[in-house]
Amino acid sequence: MTTDGAPNDPEKPASRNFIQQQIDADLKAGGGVRVHTRFPPEPNGYLHIGHAKSICLNSGLASEYAELAQGRFNLRFDDTNPAKEEQEYVDAIMDDVRWLGADWQDRLFYTSDYFETLYGWAVALIEAGHAYVCDLTAEEMREHRGTLTEPGKESPFRTRTAAESAKLFQEMREGKHPDGAMTLRAKIDMASPNINLRDPVMYRIKHAHHQRSGDAWSIYPSYDWAHGQSDAIEGITYSICTLEFNNHRPLYDWFLDRLAELELLPKGRPRQIEFARLNLTYTVMSKRKLLQLVQEKHVAGWDDPRMPTIRGLRRRGYTGESIRAFCERIGVAKQNSMIDLVWLEDALREELNESAPRRMAVLRPLKVTLTGPGGAALEAPGGVVKECKLANHPQKPELGERTIVLGTELYVEADDFMEDAPGKFFRLKPGGAVRLRGAGVVVCDEVIKDATGAVVELRCSFDPDTNAKPTGKKVKGTIHWVPAGTAVDAEVRLYDHLFRVENPDKAEEGKTFLDHLNPDSLETLTAKVEPALADAEPGERLQFERLGYFYVDPKDSAPGAPVFNRAVTLRDTWGKTQKG
Repeated sequence: MTTDGAPNDPEKPASRNFIQQQIDADLKAGGGVRVHTRFPPEPNGYLHIGHAKSICLNSGLASEYAELAQGRFNLRFDDTNPAKEEQEYVDAIMDDVRWLGADWQDRLFYTSDYFETLYGWAVALIEAGHAYVCDLTAEEMREHRGTLTEPGKESPFRTRTAAESAKLFQEMREGKHPDGAMTLRAKIDMASPNINLRDPVMYRIKHAHHQRSGDAWSIYPSYDWAHGQSDAIEGITYSICTLEFNNHRPLYDWFLDRLAELELLPKGRPRQIEFARLNLTYTVMSKRKLLQLVQEKHVAGWDDPRMPTIRGLRRRGYTGESIRAFCERIGVAKQNSMIDLVWLEDALREELNESAPRRMAVLRPLKVTLTGPGGAALEAPGGVVKECKLANHPQKPELGERTIVLGTELYVEADDFMEDAPGKFFRLKPGGAVRLRGAGVVVCDEVIKDATGAVVELRCSFDPDTNAKPTGKKVKGTIHWVPAGTAVDAEVRLYDHLFRVENPDKAEEGKTFLDHLNPDSLETLTAKVEPALADAEPGERLQFERLGYFYVDPKDSAPGAPVFNRAVTLRDTWGKTQKG
């Protein structure tokens, strides 16, 4: 893995990932196999790049097998915790899933749609002796649960009769007991080596208003109880989830087995398959930590371009196509690993290199005054030294060209001048020549400084011939520029990694992930940009030559006053800078 350049060529994944291979094997075995997948987000936050991988995988499988195995894809909100869920998140998730190109067609569902069915099934499990109402507090339940090396202790309420548990469960539903007074638990095995099977909670009392069902319910199902059963109700055949649910799979199957025994499953049973979640360098993926970043104002919101949320990536300038290409490139694995952020950046570079029009902008302006040979005044009828024709894209003539008028004054990057330059510095230096992009060649004749000794202006003799050799040598460097007379001021935001270290989640004594925040993750500049950029539309993506790919911020831009977010640097920025 590398972090300071283009990614190393990855070990190419198999032509068919292990999930595709399993589905292929199922289809070969016959038996009327269907491929029905889903993406089941909890509406308690915004989606991030890790969710994008799951969306692309699940919707991609459905599309791939659409004809061969009736491939279908559902979007289902697992809305079982009303205290943390909001309609804002529902709306944003739907928009982001759609933006990524996943099409659920008419199959939009909510777990709350199934509350009555889930309740009825829970009653059936109570009556069959597979569940009971428990009065232990949450703390007492933890004490009874045991450890990884020691078995748990059975609840004193485990021997309640089915009739008594059914009566209490009915009272729980009717709101006759306060929050935390009792729970419904599955009766499995308190000595199981898998802690998830030690009589897990199926329902908790929670007197909270639900965004869809209102105040109809005083109890809400646990994720483990609702998840697999919702899959079964919808006819999901492949329940694809990340590796942390591997230890939950026996519980997932236990619930389905019991319902199958009671002949309650309506559409057969789904099959859970786990894959490795996405972990990116310089990034945190925990919803809790992302929420903390927002609430404590370490970032400007969920859509801050430094955030790994899909909202943040969109505002930074990423496209749905680039994220899908990234997910395809990293593949699907069975073991967790850390993926270099460069891989994501490179996917966007590859797309924008083909599609983004070129423009010129100067981020840290240094004034240049043009003269004729020997410092003589330069002829400029009407203030025009030369009308420069520049292609909008070097490989796409169909995108046309634009005209930039060069006057006697212009701006170049301050970094493109060095007073005491090394021999291989092929940009501006005293007595040195450099080519102005599409305009001609200049030689630095005079350096003007202010009272503090800072360089404030260069006086350079100009030759309009772009192949000129004013010093008798081939001019090796080419720099970008903007005309001073017609340049437009524009706000430009340069984004860097939000964290200074590759793995901010790595445990360190006395430190939290917040201790690794990068204080230089955002730099805001007032740049000088070429005249055409004054009319840049929100949502446009452009390449600023030699500087990177930029996106016109759709939130903060105004007519005639675009704000440019740097989406990603050029892959070879450093090399190009050294060569001019």
